[in-house]
Amino acid sequence: MVDMSGSSEPTNAPDDRAPKIYVKACINGARTPDQHPHLPVTPEQLAAEAVAAHGAGARAVHMHPKNADGVDSLLPGEVDAAVAAVRHAVPGLPLGVTTGFWALPDAAQRLRAVESWTVLPDFASLNWHEPGSPELARLLLSRGLGVEVGIFYAEAAQSWAAASDIAPHCMRVMIELGADGDVETADELIALVTAAGSPAPVLLHGLDESCWPLLQHAGVRGVQTRIGMEDTLALPDGSVAPGNAALVAAAVDLLSR
Repeated sequence: MVDMSGSSEPTNAPDDRAPKIYVKACINGARTPDQHPHLPVTPEQLAAEAVAAHGAGARAVHMHPKNADGVDSLLPGEVDAAVAAVRHAVPGLPLGVTTGFWALPDAAQRLRAVESWTVLPDFASLNWHEPGSPELARLLLSRGLGVEVGIFYAEAAQSWAAASDIAPHCMRVMIELGADGDVETADELIALVTAAGSPAPVLLHGLDESCWPLLQHAGVRGVQTRIGMEDTLALPDGSVAPGNAALVAAAVDLLSR
């Protein structure tokens, strides 16, 4: 029988002992090194940024393993090396990786690549609107990995909610909005996800121009959020961030007010 329980990473369920602020660091994303001189690419750089982000208050890390050219990779060699490096540097820190379709734009090849990972993260993000996502979600769950599903728009939320063998077992539902995202759209998607009755915590985040406003709205709504060089390269005052630690520290400060 397949174990569909997924990862046991802590959620945002009420706990008087746990901090109310939940910030996950997304330390590089699909960005490339030409966009920022300190964008982490190599396993060693990813490990260093994970350590720094955790020290600044991040409770989990999400990263995109990359090849030698700084391009996202799902191939086992690069994923295994990146995960192993971060594991060694920050033992016990919940760690996730991307499964973005752009990194390997063939559903069957993507499945085979993920099936070949030997150094496993705690969880993987999966954008529900991408081809082959239900099959990939089942594979991740069968391997004991947490699935944080990415919801970009209403149709995806409704399709995900209808997947009765997957939706109840996801560890997190991410409401992911682009640079033009706004709080009204965020609230609509949160309502759709809530109506599905999933026990998974919700995480809300934006991108570039929408990043900081939606992070603050996540605080208002009492849901999880994330920050890092994947989502923005700028601090709230518009200046360029020196790295992920500064972005996490700024997010924790904003959410603490």
